[in-house]
Amino acid sequence: MFLLYSVALTIVLLLSAPFWLLRMATSGKYREGLGERLGRIPKRLRAPAPGQPVVWLHAVSVGETLAAGSLILRLRSSLPGYRIVVSTTTRTGQKLAREKFGADSVFYFPLDFAFAVRAWLRFLRPRLIVLLESEFWPRMLHECGRMHVPIAVVNARISDRSWPRYQRLRWLWRPLLAPFALTLAQSEQDAERLMAIGAGHVEVAGNLKFDIRVRQEASVTTALRRVLTSGQLVVVCGSTLEGEEELLLNAVPPEAIVILAPRHPERFATVAQLLRRRDARWIRRSEWVTAPSPLKPGSVFLLDSIGELASVYSLATIAFVGGSLVQAGGHNPLEPAQFAVPIVMGPHYENFRAIVELLRSLDAIRVAPASTLKAMLAELLSYPDEAAAMGERARAIFDAEAGGTDRTLARLLALLGERAGDAA
Repeated sequence: MFLLYSVALTIVLLLSAPFWLLRMATSGKYREGLGERLGRIPKRLRAPAPGQPVVWLHAVSVGETLAAGSLILRLRSSLPGYRIVVSTTTRTGQKLAREKFGADSVFYFPLDFAFAVRAWLRFLRPRLIVLLESEFWPRMLHECGRMHVPIAVVNARISDRSWPRYQRLRWLWRPLLAPFALTLAQSEQDAERLMAIGAGHVEVAGNLKFDIRVRQEASVTTALRRVLTSGQLVVVCGSTLEGEEELLLNAVPPEAIVILAPRHPERFATVAQLLRRRDARWIRRSEWVTAPSPLKPGSVFLLDSIGELASVYSLATIAFVGGSLVQAGGHNPLEPAQFAVPIVMGPHYENFRAIVELLRSLDAIRVAPASTLKAMLAELLSYPDEAAAMGERARAIFDAEAGGTDRTLARLLALLGERAGDAA
C-alpha cells in the first residue's frame, strides 16, 4: 500500500513540477527550507544531547503556531530535561515559530517520503510526536509506528469539508490512526468523527484557540492609537483572501477608516495594485510607520505585515474576519472577540463552524453574504450600543471557554510519565 502511495505522490509532484519550479524562481516561498523538507538536517538546528528525550510538535502554519504557543512554552518549563522542537509547513509559520521558540529548535516538516521522514526520526529519536489539529500524513504515521514512536494529536478536528473524504477512506485511516497514544479533540462532534475513522484514545479537551491572548500590543497598534481620534469609525478587515477585498471596500461606509490585512504576504502587492486602480486614499503600514500621520475617514490602511493583526483588532469599531466571503472556510473569529469587538463574517466559515455557531447561538457575531454585507455594516455602525453589547457577549464566551491548554498540558505530561515508566 505504501509503495503505491509513494509512487502516486511522486507522480503528482512530477506532474506539478513546472508550477513549483516557476514559484521557486519567482519567489522564495517554496524554495526556502527545501533541503529540510527532503530530510537534510540544517546546521542551525541544535542536536539533542546524548540520551536527552525529545518531544517533536508539528504546527502547520501561523494559526496552529499561535494556538500551540503557550502549550510549547509550558512544556519547556514543565520538562526542563527534555528537548522540545517544533516543525511547520509554511514559511509564515516558520518565521513566527523561529521568533517565538528559537531558530535552533524549529525546522520545516519533511515531505511524506520514507527517506525524508526517516532522516528526521533518526536524528531526533523523539519520545513523543505531537500533531496539531488533523495533520495526518500516511508515511509519517507509518514510519512512526515502524520505529515505535508514539503520536499524540492535540486540538484535533475534522472540518465539514474534510469529513466526507475521511469517511470514504476510513479503511485507509483506521490502521494508521488506531495506534495514536492520545487524541484530544476540540469538540464532541470532532471526537465522534475521529472515533468513526478509527483514531485511538479520543478525549475532548477543548480548543486551544480560546487561550490565545495578545500579551503585548504591537508597535503599529500603539502608533495608530495615538493618531486615531475619539469616535472615529474603524473597520478592520482581517485575513482577507483574493476576491474579498473589492467586496469589502464596496461595503464599508465612506465615513469609516478601513484597515485591510490580507491573509498571505505574497498578496500585499496585488492588493496595493487594487487600491491604486480604485484611486483610493490609502497607505501601506510599512511606509506609514516611518512618519505616522492621522488617518482620514474613507482612507485605507494596508497592513502589510505578519503577526500584528490580532493586536490591531483592538482598534476596531467592527471587525470583519476574512476567508468567509469566498469558499475558503473562514478564519479565526476569536482574535477580535478577546477585545469585545463586534464581529462580522461571511457565510463560509466551515473551518471554524463550532466556534461560529457557539457565537451565533448567543448573538455574539453576525453572518452576512456579500449581497447584504453593506447593510449589515451600516446597521452596526448606526447602533453602537447594540454593537458594543454584541462584542461584550463575544468576549464573555471567549473567557468562559478558555482552559484547553491546561487540559492538554496535563494529559501530555501524564502520557510522557506513562511512557517514561514503560521505558524504565
